[in-house]
Amino acid sequence: MTSPLPGSARGSALAPRVRALFISDIHLGTRAAQAEPLLDFLRHCEADTIYLVGDIVDFWKVRRGPHWPQTHNDVVQKLIRRARKGTRVVLIPGNHDEGLRDYAGLRFGGIEIRTDIVHETAKGRRYLVMHGDEFDIVVRTARWLAYLGDHGYEFALWLNQPLNWVRRHLGLGFWSLSAYLKYRVKGAVAFIGAFEEAVATEARRRGVNGVICGHIHHASDRAFAGIHYLNCGDWVESCTAIVETYDGELRLVAWGNRSLNGRAGAAPEAVAPMLLPTHPIQAAHAHAALRKMSLSCHRRATRLGRARTILGVNS
Repeated sequence: MTSPLPGSARGSALAPRVRALFISDIHLGTRAAQAEPLLDFLRHCEADTIYLVGDIVDFWKVRRGPHWPQTHNDVVQKLIRRARKGTRVVLIPGNHDEGLRDYAGLRFGGIEIRTDIVHETAKGRRYLVMHGDEFDIVVRTARWLAYLGDHGYEFALWLNQPLNWVRRHLGLGFWSLSAYLKYRVKGAVAFIGAFEEAVATEARRRGVNGVICGHIHHASDRAFAGIHYLNCGDWVESCTAIVETYDGELRLVAWGNRSLNGRAGAAPEAVAPMLLPTHPIQAAHAHAALRKMSLSCHRRATRLGRARTILGVNS
């Protein structure tokens, strides 16, 4: 179950300090990374141990030309400062920062790098922590398709801007195109289910009680035949994380409600988890839907502009 968290400095449903914090898929270096909400979240949440569960920096995008504002530097610096002040920080690289896997077992700036790790809760339950791309057959066997899906995802995020410009001027709230596609594309839903089951099966094989992962940008808290499966979600759209309280309870939480300008929203509302269309099945179906929706969005914007001109209303 996803727990709502407060924004800014109001009374908190989240304890100011937790035993462990799990964050994945920040994708620093891209325009989609929600660095400001993440910084706000980290200001309100201290942890004994922080697990960075992959795709923290998007080196795929960095190679093509990064978007790296000061807020992205601030996220990195804040994590390094936490490590230097005594917080245990463990980085588990994902497929977008897989080059760091070559340094597994080493420490940089006080941050441990591991390929995966077993976390034991205060209740003595053991959880395998891994990014999860090991169980994505596309990333493993057809890298070019994964890159294609990555470009399709970027296109979907880019379309969010004009689409939500129209919605804002119509008095409507933020709407995620990628979330819509997730529920419309049958192959995407099948992929999520297959991925979750494969990761849970690996946890069972390793003799642990559960698994905490990322990769598919789909926050989740469910059980598979006795295995507790948790997915951190992402900090691109859903802004979700997993925390362990000092009672040993693992909770999936969402930070505020993202507004149209990408900042943390004012209300402490739970955010529906989103999926990024990185799977080739999604990418293939999504491109057709994206073209159709892009044309519809353009037509709506044109009609709205004409109406404003006739009525003499300024933007």
